[in-house]
Amino acid sequence: MKLTVTQENLNRALQVVGRVASGKTPLPILNNILFRTDNNRLLLAATNLELAITQHVGSKIEREGSVTVPARLMSEFVAALPKGNVELEVVDGTKMNIVCGAYKSTINGMAPDEFPELPAIEEKQAVTLPIADLKRAIQQTVVVASTDDTRPILTGVFCHAHEGNLYFAGTDGYRLAERRLAKTQQEISAVIPVTTLNDILRVMNDDMAEAKLQFDDNQVRVLLDDIEVTSRLIDGQFPDYRQLIPKESDTTVSLPKDEFGRITKVASLFARESGGSVTLNADAETGTLSIHSVASQLGENTSEAEAEINAEGQVTLNSRYLIDGLGCIDSKKVQFRFSGKLAPCILTAAGTEADYQHVIMPLKS
Repeated sequence: MKLTVTQENLNRALQVVGRVASGKTPLPILNNILFRTDNNRLLLAATNLELAITQHVGSKIEREGSVTVPARLMSEFVAALPKGNVELEVVDGTKMNIVCGAYKSTINGMAPDEFPELPAIEEKQAVTLPIADLKRAIQQTVVVASTDDTRPILTGVFCHAHEGNLYFAGTDGYRLAERRLAKTQQEISAVIPVTTLNDILRVMNDDMAEAKLQFDDNQVRVLLDDIEVTSRLIDGQFPDYRQLIPKESDTTVSLPKDEFGRITKVASLFARESGGSVTLNADAETGTLSIHSVASQLGENTSEAEAEINAEGQVTLNSRYLIDGLGCIDSKKVQFRFSGKLAPCILTAAGTEADYQHVIMPLKS
């Protein structure tokens, strides 16, 4: 293999694929990045057997070929090179000579036939989404996914079609987030690992216009311009979460998101001893929402904000969950609904039919 590529393009591609190559593996080849010529372009690929990322890079190819080289060394070396053309040449089958101006190096690699075969996908369903919508949907749902490996199904986000719409949903059993994305006639039902979605977020950039999601029985592939991310899906049945979302609530509170966030953050400072527990009290007569918290050693706090309230009510929540939920809502005004002290609380944008809802289970006060 012999080719020329720009330092900027090669560095960008190495940053995209390099982090998948893990040093925590019994297979040394998984620490390497595959370099392979492919239809007059350079293909870079890395995998940890659960996830594979590939990117094509424009290059001037003189001789076809392939090799694998250590991901960390190659990424750090190319990042340190000056901008300009980089010449790559494979000699003796496994050694890569690199020349960039006055910089000349040889990196010892491994034979490409030891590298795992890149995953193929038999597309059964597919959907195309604007990049901005996919990015925000991931951000709004991964925040509530579980980190407890004893229930693997909850460590993913449920991408599914329901009544002609595509949804992302996540839950850890204490809170739940659902985002409606687009109309679809596809019968999609897949649980995508949060680790995969975080990698997709990492490789997205503002120059991309749209993403295509392809599904088969046990894999998902996300196409982002010249980047492909392919991942195994999580096996199992995602909980029927819709039955947990109340359709009606006794108390509805509407107020500016910034004000709600401010009084919650202030109250949370006094709630550290009690695991973040804060008590919200809606007073319809005075039109105020108050949040009370107590720290037995330090003192107590009550913060208030003006709000539109239809009926009085009180509920105790984890302040961190409430702050996370407010951060997931994009409108300036939010609506907070609850019924008594034990029913799930709903947080949405106020004033319009919301594409996103965030559900928080109360704490027993």
